[in-house]
Amino acid sequence: MRDLLALPKAHLHVHLESTVRWSTLRETGTANGVEVPDDVGVFGDFASFFAQNDLVRACLQRPADFRRIAYEFCEDEAAQGTRYAEVSFTAAAHGERLGDLAMPLTAVLEGLDAGREAFGIECRLILDHSRRRSVERAWRTLDLARRHDHVVAVGLAGDESHPGDPFTEVFAAARDAGLHVVHHAGEGEGPASIRQALGPGRTERLGHGIRILDDPDLVAEVRERQIPLEVCPSSNVALGFASTFETHPLPRLHDAGLLVTLNTDIPALIDTPLTTEYTRAHETKKKNKKRSDTDDTIMKNQ
Repeated sequence: MRDLLALPKAHLHVHLESTVRWSTLRETGTANGVEVPDDVGVFGDFASFFAQNDLVRACLQRPADFRRIAYEFCEDEAAQGTRYAEVSFTAAAHGERLGDLAMPLTAVLEGLDAGREAFGIECRLILDHSRRRSVERAWRTLDLARRHDHVVAVGLAGDESHPGDPFTEVFAAARDAGLHVVHHAGEGEGPASIRQALGPGRTERLGHGIRILDDPDLVAEVRERQIPLEVCPSSNVALGFASTFETHPLPRLHDAGLLVTLNTDIPALIDTPLTTEYTRAHETKKKNKKRSDTDDTIMKNQ
């Protein structure tokens, strides 16, 4: 087996706010008057996960905070063997919260640029927008994305039970502006969310997409169209969308002939950097093969 740490990798589905080092979070929290509890990083359901995200956002207030987390993201990803990353960032939400729409994005881009020079990693930004938030904010997200060449895409994230149809015009305009569109779909909700993302949503990749196997016709369509899936097994397990890593649909997605990429989604929150994700996938594949070989032997001897 190749050294997975040294293996050159692309990382296509990871949220910047969920990569912040706990030491950095405590330092920025202290500097900005936000208390970070000792049990930070512990969550048991989707609601407590959102609470963790709220804490991270509250700690990020100054341009230096945003530059730092972007720079440290580059450092940490380069140490994992990542050569190219597309990292999602909820720029408009931070800008509205802090009363300066442009500042968080500008600072993050500065941090990524410095990280590129220091660590030789190429990073691009995806500006995401929560399905729970307003269409007006989605338009502001698009406006921010248009201003910067290093922003390559926009897309919907968050609770998939909230429909994507209200945002159709925003993402049509994004495509017309030369931006890519990448939505989360098929993680918490089923094939209907994937069909919406592929149709009116105009997505070019599927963030997660693990529920696609519920619909064989959809599998065939996505396979034929060569739409990549950004699969994040450890995150799916941590958030309750898969029961265990061993039973995660990752192998079945691959066996179905789908284009599958391996990603972390929320690495700091679940203590799972990219190489750990690759290692778990490799070890699980070996265990499953051994189990299958054992079952075949038993059947032959019966």
